[in-house]
Amino acid sequence: MDEIEKKVDGWLAEKGISLSAAQWKQFNDYYELLIEWNKKMNLTAITERAQVYIKHFYDSLSLSFVVPMNRISTLADIGSGSGFPAIPLKIIYPHLRVTTIDSLNKRVTFLQHVVERLELENVECVHSRAEDAARDARWRDRFDLVTARAVARMNILNELCLPFVKPDGLFVAMKGAQGEEELADAGRSLRELKGKVERAVRFELPMEDAARTIILIRKLAATPARYPRKAGIPAKQPLV
Repeated sequence: MDEIEKKVDGWLAEKGISLSAAQWKQFNDYYELLIEWNKKMNLTAITERAQVYIKHFYDSLSLSFVVPMNRISTLADIGSGSGFPAIPLKIIYPHLRVTTIDSLNKRVTFLQHVVERLELENVECVHSRAEDAARDARWRDRFDLVTARAVARMNILNELCLPFVKPDGLFVAMKGAQGEEELADAGRSLRELKGKVERAVRFELPMEDAARTIILIRKLAATPARYPRKAGIPAKQPLV
């Protein structure tokens, strides 16, 4: 275990999370794949090892600091990009049945390779716009937990993500310092998509001057038939 792994291991231990040697190897393999594939496609601007472990891996796992993951069976990651937070969460909580959804096929191909290399089971990588996938009965109103990280403002994100959450399930938005401020414009989208904010948790990443906000939204009822609107419309015409 190198110095950055020791630091992250200590921070996670403070949250009651302990990693096995096999799990640390999965994170190391994930890092190497990320750097290798990043040379031929744009996956991340963050490539320095310590920064990846803190700003991608630890940051992804911060969701589990506020959500009891032992009560979660199914997880969907919308706009999953390079696999954050879905893949780190799957490594730590192998019982999860994970679905990643991304609109760019190259990123989906990368994630499929990661899943195979890390030997992760029960992970489905879907190539689709969120608005289209949410119309599919396999995924609509189906998941215990839905998350998105660095995808869109809350008044857009609610329409993209809440349709995947089953009634009484959770949508957790992983935001930066302005997360709570975005909620000021998200009232209509929450009402229309049957969501209610439970709480917002602010914290800072260790060793970083980087504020984070995790917003927990409870799904109150099934998604109304008219939502989500056609692909591209939520971003062009947010519910405000």
